[in-house]
Amino acid sequence: MLDRALLRDPDGQARLRDALARRGEDPAVVDQLVELDRERRALIREVDELRTRRNQVSREIAGLKASGKHEEAEQRIAESQELGERLKSLEARRRELEEAFEKAWLLIPNIPHETVPVGPDETANVVVRTWGEPTTFDFEPRPHWELGELLGILDFDSARNMSGSRFVTYRGLGARLERALIQFFLDVHTREHGYTEIFPPILVREEALVASGHLPKFREEMYHMPADDLYLIPTAEASLANLHRDQILDEQQLPLHYTAYTPCFRREAGAYGKDVRGMIRVHQFNKVELFKFTLPEQSYEELERMLQHAETILQRLGIPYRVVALSTGDLGFAAAKTYDIEAWAPGQKRWLEVSSVSNTEAFQARRARTRVRRADGTVEYVHTLNGSGLATPRTFIALLENFQQPDGSVIIPDVLRPYMDGLERLTPEAKPTRS
Repeated sequence: MLDRALLRDPDGQARLRDALARRGEDPAVVDQLVELDRERRALIREVDELRTRRNQVSREIAGLKASGKHEEAEQRIAESQELGERLKSLEARRRELEEAFEKAWLLIPNIPHETVPVGPDETANVVVRTWGEPTTFDFEPRPHWELGELLGILDFDSARNMSGSRFVTYRGLGARLERALIQFFLDVHTREHGYTEIFPPILVREEALVASGHLPKFREEMYHMPADDLYLIPTAEASLANLHRDQILDEQQLPLHYTAYTPCFRREAGAYGKDVRGMIRVHQFNKVELFKFTLPEQSYEELERMLQHAETILQRLGIPYRVVALSTGDLGFAAAKTYDIEAWAPGQKRWLEVSSVSNTEAFQARRARTRVRRADGTVEYVHTLNGSGLATPRTFIALLENFQQPDGSVIIPDVLRPYMDGLERLTPEAKPTRS
């Protein structure tokens, strides 16, 4: 959520219109919001004036009664009743305006940072750097769904029978490898990067998703449990953004760094017909999330540091990747600036996003009412950052496709072998080769 003060001066309105235009949104909504806000504030002033007048009349009634001036007291009583009816009507209208404004205001995305490339969509994204060379082979590399079947570690048929399309069952060493990735990610981030591990709820209330910026914008992407009015989280970001909701932190506490493994759930409502093979786009997946609460003046330095932390994982695994700065037209709803990390998948000859690292500035903090008290006593909103460190499905895909061998076996990266009891290779016969 943005600061409402933007709507109350011409410069703020112009800034907001420009931001929406750069994102490819309709700037005309600003005029509607300005009018709603103007009418709402005018109504609040009128209500306050009427309430003041009614209180004054009440005091006059008491004085008139005490003085025995009953006729005048009755006149004031009639006026007080009239004021009460008027107040009741105005309060109802005020609530209507407030609800209308809040509904519209919650759908306004964050303002892009000045360093974000301007463009209509992903075609305007900018490659910042690459690490490693895209893997090449002297044979035709297989995509992960073929490798998974050949190795007996990915079972799409059983998942489809249980749950429908866009689900996968990990089997045997596949399940072990998935667990190894999660444990490796968490160990690096907690032991080396200084994050505090959290294991949060994966069912949250609507207000938690409003605070994180996922609702009301992305309601159709959510899995909702109507009986309890709870939602399955689409990412641990939704939970971590609420860790300090309604709190005022002390300046010396910041920055706070958190990491969390959770399963994540997304309906992928807009993905019909896209990436239907394999597990590039699934409804349930595992992810290790990184999250920071920072002072505003430190947030962009912390963004670069978080990006490096996510990159470290791919470097340790030996998977080639590139870092991409998202354009204004491809930027997420709550983000002021985002980097994507895309791993090379040679079996499909494409780059796959394995992490998004974003600074939301005060956008989430304002929704969650998370603030910081400075040493001088002033209070302001913190900045929040989030990033995948990493999501496992596409990392799993990149691992299989980059380390495959001509016979269909897959070499396990050195850093994962301690988590796999020394296993060096996945083979089609599933016979382990140990060091």
